[in-house]
Amino acid sequence: MRVCGCCGALRPRYKRLVDNIFPEDPEDGLVKANMEKLTFYALSAPEKLDRIGAYLSERLSRDVARHRYGYVCIAMEALDQLLMACHCQSINLFVESFLKMVRKLLESDKPNLQILGTNSFVKFANIEEDTPSYHRSYDFFVSRFSEMCHSSYEDPDIRTKIRMAGIKGLQGVVRKTVNDELQANIWDPQHMDKIVPSLLFNLQSGERTESRSPSPLQASEKEKESPVELTERCFRELLGRAAYGNIKNAVTPVLMHLDNHSLWEGKTFAVRCFKIIMYSIQSQHSHLVIQQLLGHLDANSKNSATVRAGIVEVLLEAAAIAASGSVGPTVLEVFNTLLRQLRLSVDYELTGSYDGSVNIGTKIIKAHEERQLQEAVIRTIGSFANTLPTYQRSEVMLFIMGKIPVPGVHPALPSTGSGPEGTRMIQVMLLKSLVQVTAGFQTTNMLTALPSSFLEPLLSFSLTEDPEIRLLVLQILLSLIDRHDNTPKFSNISIISDISVLKLKVDKCSRQDNLFMKKHGQQLYRHIYLGCKEQSSGRQHYETLFALLGLLSVELANEEVVVDLIRLALALQDLALSTDEAMPVFNRCAVHALAAAYLNLICQLTTVPAFCQHIHEVIEVRQKESPYLLPEDVFIDNPKLPSSLEKVEGEVLFLQSKITEVLGGSGYNTDRLATPYVPQYTDEDRLSKRKSIGETISLQVEVESRNSPEKEERTPAEEITFETLKNAIVDSVGMEEQERERRRQVVEKFQKAPFEEIAAHCGARATLLQSKLNQIFEITIRPPPSPSGTISSGYGQSQSRSVPIYEMKFPDLCVY
Repeated sequence: MRVCGCCGALRPRYKRLVDNIFPEDPEDGLVKANMEKLTFYALSAPEKLDRIGAYLSERLSRDVARHRYGYVCIAMEALDQLLMACHCQSINLFVESFLKMVRKLLESDKPNLQILGTNSFVKFANIEEDTPSYHRSYDFFVSRFSEMCHSSYEDPDIRTKIRMAGIKGLQGVVRKTVNDELQANIWDPQHMDKIVPSLLFNLQSGERTESRSPSPLQASEKEKESPVELTERCFRELLGRAAYGNIKNAVTPVLMHLDNHSLWEGKTFAVRCFKIIMYSIQSQHSHLVIQQLLGHLDANSKNSATVRAGIVEVLLEAAAIAASGSVGPTVLEVFNTLLRQLRLSVDYELTGSYDGSVNIGTKIIKAHEERQLQEAVIRTIGSFANTLPTYQRSEVMLFIMGKIPVPGVHPALPSTGSGPEGTRMIQVMLLKSLVQVTAGFQTTNMLTALPSSFLEPLLSFSLTEDPEIRLLVLQILLSLIDRHDNTPKFSNISIISDISVLKLKVDKCSRQDNLFMKKHGQQLYRHIYLGCKEQSSGRQHYETLFALLGLLSVELANEEVVVDLIRLALALQDLALSTDEAMPVFNRCAVHALAAAYLNLICQLTTVPAFCQHIHEVIEVRQKESPYLLPEDVFIDNPKLPSSLEKVEGEVLFLQSKITEVLGGSGYNTDRLATPYVPQYTDEDRLSKRKSIGETISLQVEVESRNSPEKEERTPAEEITFETLKNAIVDSVGMEEQERERRRQVVEKFQKAPFEEIAAHCGARATLLQSKLNQIFEITIRPPPSPSGTISSGYGQSQSRSVPIYEMKFPDLCVY
C-alpha cells in the first residue's frame, strides 16, 4: 500500500486534480471544491489545458467502455465548465479533445449518451473563440445530427428527445460555422442536402402529430417537448444567416424534398415551408427564391397538373410576400413563366398528352386537373399584380395583351397542334388573367395608364362572336374605368325613381379624363352599340353594358360626353326598332329595357326637370302597356315576352326631338343632340367579326398565295425623268386661276342644273374614277405587256396575265 501511495504522489499534478473531481459514488455528482481547484490550475497554467483535456478524454472513453455512465456524465460536466472558463490561445488543442469525447458519445447506441453529447456540443457552439481554427472539421457532426433527426426509436418519448437533440445539434453546427470563413463552408450542397431535409422531415412529422388533435391537457404538457417549434426556429435561423450567394444552395434541397416526397400535391406543407423561407431571408434576396420557383415550375412542365398547381400555389404565396420587398427584375419574368404554363396547360388539355400524341406508355392527362391548374395560374397572376404599383401594373397589362392572339394582327400563337380551339382558349385564359390584373386598378391619368396600344386590341375583342370573350372584355373595361367602386351599384338593371339611394361617388371630370374621352370616346360608344347588336348577347352582357354606360356617366362624363351618351341610348332604341337587323325578340326587348334604364339614370344625373319628366312619362306608359320593354320584366329568370315586336310606337318610345328641346333650354348642344348617332364601321370590325381565328388565318394564307412571287413577276418602278419634272413645273403656271374658275363653274352648275343632269355627271365621274383606278392597279399589280400580248417565260412558253385582287366595281356611294 505504501508503494502505491508513493507512486500516486509521483503522478503529474493535473492528473491528480482531474482524478479528485470524481467521487467514489457517481450519484454524488461532481466534487465542486476540487473542480474549482482544477479550473484555477487550468487558468494559471494554460499550457496544461490540452493535457487535461486528453486525460479527461481517456477516462471518459474507459468509462464508456465499462458502462459507468455516471462517471461519463461527470467527465462531460467538467469539460463543459473548463470550456466555459478558459479562452486562452491553447484552447484549440483542448477543443480537439472535447470534440473527440462528444464524438464518442454520439457514436454510442445509448440515447442518453447521444443526448448528453449533443447538449455539450450545443454549449460549445455558443462560445465565441478568440483564435481561429484551421483544421477543425464538422462533417461527422452534420451527418450524425442529421441521422438523429430521422431517429426511429421504438419509444415515442425517447424518439422525440433524440430528434430534438439532433435539431439542436444542427443548430449548433450552423452557429459555429456560418460566420467562420476558415471553417468548411456549411452552405456547400453536401451539407445543405443533409441539414435542410432533416429539418423539413421534423417539420412535416410535427404537422402529422398535430393533426391527431390531442387533448388540451396533453398539448400543454408536450408543448415544450414538441420538436416542431424548435425545428421552425432552427430553419428560420439558418435562412436568416444566408447571404446572397447561399440562397440557391439553401432552397434547392427544399424543392428536392418536396419532389421526392410528393408534397406539392397537398400544397399545405409546401406553402408553409416557403412562407417560412420568404419571411426569414433578407428581403432584398426574395427575388432569388422567386427565380428558383419559376425555374422549378418550368422543369416540371411535363409533370402532372396537380404538381404544377402546387408549385403555382406556392409561387402565389411567395410572390405576394416578395412584392412587399425587393422583387428585382423578376416582375415580367413571373408573368412570362405563368403565361407560358397557361399555354402549355391548354395544349395538354386539348391534345390529351404531354408530347402532343397519344402513344403506349404516354401519361394520360385529366382535363379537370388541367383546368384547376389554369384557374390557379390566373389567381396567381391576379394576386401578384394587386401588389404592384400602378405604373408596373400598366406594364403587366400591356405585356399580357401582347401575348393574346388578336384577330388580324397575330392570330395564332406557337402551339403543339391545338388549332383554332386552342387559340380561342388561350384568348379566354389571358383575358381572365387581365380581369384579375385590372381588378382594383386605379389611376389619375387614364391616357397614360390606358394607351392606344392596349385599348385598341382590347376593344377589338368586343366585336368577336364569342360571347364569353365579349363578356370578359366588358369586365376589364369596368375595372379600368371604375375608380370609386361604383360598379356594384350598377350590378342590376332596374328603373330607380331616386338614384340618391345608390350613393354614387361622383367627382368632377379632370382635364386628363376629358382628353381621354375626346380620344377614345367614339371607340367606346361604337363598341357598346355593336355589343348590344350581337345576337349571342345574353342577360349578363346587357347588365355589364348598362354598368359600363353608368360608369362612363359618373366617372368620365362632361357636357359633351353626356350628349353623346344620350344620343347613343336613343340609337339603341332605334336599333331595337329596326327591321333590317335579324335580332331575336329577347335581344330587342333587352335593348329597349337597357335604353330605358340608362335614360332614367342619366336624366337624374343631369338634373333637368323637363328631361326627367319626359323619361318618367314614357316609363309609366310602358309599365301599363308594354312591361316587356322595361328591365324588371326582361332581366329575370323566365321573362314573359311577346312572340314578336312589330308595333312598338307612340308614347312608349323616347323622342329625340322632345329630349333635344328640353335639354336645349338648359344649355346643351341642340345641333349635336338632334343628330342621330350612327356608328362608323372600320376595318377592325371586318377583321374581328370572323367566326373563328381559322377564317382569319385562311384569308391571310389566300392573300399571301395570290401575291406570292411564284404567280406574279415584279414590275419595275415608273421612271421619273427630267422631262417629267419639267412638264410638272410648266403645267403649274396659272393653276390657281384655273382652280378658282373651275370651282365657280361647279357651284353654278349645282345651283342651276336639273337633277337628271347632276346625276348623269356623277355617274360619268364614277366611270372615270373606275377607269383611272383600273389603270393604277394595272401598273402596280400586272407585269408590263409584251409585244405579243402575252408574258414570255424563260422556256419560250406563254403565260396568261394574273388577275389583280383589287379589280372590282366601286359603287356610286364610294365616289365623293
